[in-house]
Amino acid sequence: MFFKKFKKSASVFLLLILSIPTTTFAYSDYIIPGGENIGIEIKATGVVVVGTYEIEGTSPAKEASIEVGDIIKKVNGTEITNIDELVKAINGKQGSVSITYERNHKENETKLSIYQEDGVYKTGLYVKDSITGIGTLSYIDPETKLFGALGHEIVEANSGQLLEVKDGKIVNSKVTNIERSENGNPGSKNAELNYEEVKGIINENTSSGIFGNFTETLPDRKKYKVASIDEIQKGEAKIMTVIEGQEIKEYTINIIKINKKDKNHKNILFEITDQELLNRTGGVVQGMSGSPIIQGDYII
Repeated sequence: MFFKKFKKSASVFLLLILSIPTTTFAYSDYIIPGGENIGIEIKATGVVVVGTYEIEGTSPAKEASIEVGDIIKKVNGTEITNIDELVKAINGKQGSVSITYERNHKENETKLSIYQEDGVYKTGLYVKDSITGIGTLSYIDPETKLFGALGHEIVEANSGQLLEVKDGKIVNSKVTNIERSENGNPGSKNAELNYEEVKGIINENTSSGIFGNFTETLPDRKKYKVASIDEIQKGEAKIMTVIEGQEIKEYTINIIKINKKDKNHKNILFEITDQELLNRTGGVVQGMSGSPIIQGDYII
């Protein structure tokens, strides 16, 4: 994941795209393709340690055996769900506090030393409780209004660990410009996010993408049958995505390899052949992750 700035938000994490899965986890045979650029905000189930620092020549985190990626769940037995609660639990404490943290789905307890400098209580920990970024909506199930997006998991950048969802949402966004993909630089979309225009509620963050309930009116768009792995063919197909404003357009691609042994996700290899898209983006860029792939009357 890469650090970016959007015009309507503070510093946020842009969601990394490496591949687009060919399996959509829908409940209906026919689903509505996405293609919309979306803003994504996920709040973690606790406070995630993303870095450490020394105080007066010592490392409180190292002494307490706390590592990057650990999730702080309690301070002195009080449940912690966000940074504000963590600060409140630590302020005014002298010496040390009891910390309950989660690592590899197992809870541990330790003592963390607290230092005071100029009236500020310091822990030696850098933490965060949410991640914000952009991606692409993959599909909406018209029967259940469940949606899928992004096509890969959201991980915490420093630890590489999958972020467990406490709550989250997808919001309306507008692509403002494209940083072209070049050798050694994956490129990216940049976008304005409108947090007041919520499109859906995120329930799950998985290796195949993020999933949840679509809360807006369903778009009036052609429905496509979900392709099985045996119905996908090598050759021409299209991806639906946004590279300017909010306009969804179709661009041609060429599927050059299908891995039928992996029937779950990330099982096709394709090249972009659309000259307009190549001219604007240089290839697949960050933020296109989750763009639906259409081949004939199928969504793959």
